[in-house]
Amino acid sequence: MQQSHAPRPLPLFLELVRIVSQREPALAAKALEGLARYEQAPRENHRPERPAVATIGPASLRDCGGSGRPVVLVPSLINPPSVLDLDDDVSLANAIARLGRRVFLLDWGKAVGRSDFDLGGHVESLLLPLLRELDEPPALVGYCLGGTIAMAAANLAPVERVATLAAPWRFSAYPAEARQSLERLWAGTREASNQLGALPMEVLQGGFWSLDPERTVSKFARYASFPPDSAEGRRFVTLEDWANEGEPLPCPAARELIEGLFGGDLPGTGDWRIGGRAISDRLDYPMLNITAANDRITPAATAPAGDSIEIDSGHVGMVVGSARAKLHKVLADFLSPSLRA
Repeated sequence: MQQSHAPRPLPLFLELVRIVSQREPALAAKALEGLARYEQAPRENHRPERPAVATIGPASLRDCGGSGRPVVLVPSLINPPSVLDLDDDVSLANAIARLGRRVFLLDWGKAVGRSDFDLGGHVESLLLPLLRELDEPPALVGYCLGGTIAMAAANLAPVERVATLAAPWRFSAYPAEARQSLERLWAGTREASNQLGALPMEVLQGGFWSLDPERTVSKFARYASFPPDSAEGRRFVTLEDWANEGEPLPCPAARELIEGLFGGDLPGTGDWRIGGRAISDRLDYPMLNITAANDRITPAATAPAGDSIEIDSGHVGMVVGSARAKLHKVLADFLSPSLRA
């Protein structure tokens, strides 16, 4: 039987469609057509997991091939790491391996094994021990919240260099309305999340949708226009399934993210501490921030200090869309052998 992969939470998505329909009824109708097609679309087999070469608790480093000095890809805690290794055509892991680097993808693992960890605990108890399993300090490439975490790790352990991709650091640069909306969402779900031990991914997904409701509706309307069984349509399904999957966020991590980072801007003010040590975005290592010009999830203004290059794309498109070619070139320059210490 075909499993439904409707956007979660579906009632909120339908409410977004209703709101958009008041201004653009044709767009809303097309989005509902796209939703119906998405639910019924055949699913391809998932890409096999890369082999784990080191495991600490629920987390592991997965070997993505290549040779040379190591690069560790650090994904967000919110969605699966597979977006950095989606398929052979768009895999960021493959692109970096072709540069003459040995690539490892961090897999955070099941949330139940991380239930006691705040963000700092994920760094101290999982990421740093995994990095110590490598033969030499790696370059870190962190995506979204994974970039924030990679920066924190670089404060606490030797690394070769750090690149962040659409990663937030100065949370006060988010629009006040977006921060307040997230705080209201947390206030309304905190008690239930504490009972569950985690903030369900569906709740966070709803928060992201609220940042740009028209874009959420428009992408399903565009999907309705894709030719049946087109490569573009198949990738849309793969990406939407990825966006609607993922482990819940352990309550301590959710609390620190929403109250400490979004609410208090601890990184941006220099007040973020992990294990008693201050965490800074001013590092002694080579560092590059790559931002997306049309990013509503992580606006470019929220990036850490340091050199920055902007790509004309959205938050996910910079990794898996047509803009990925520019991303790969920027990373090739940054990770070039001539720049290695």
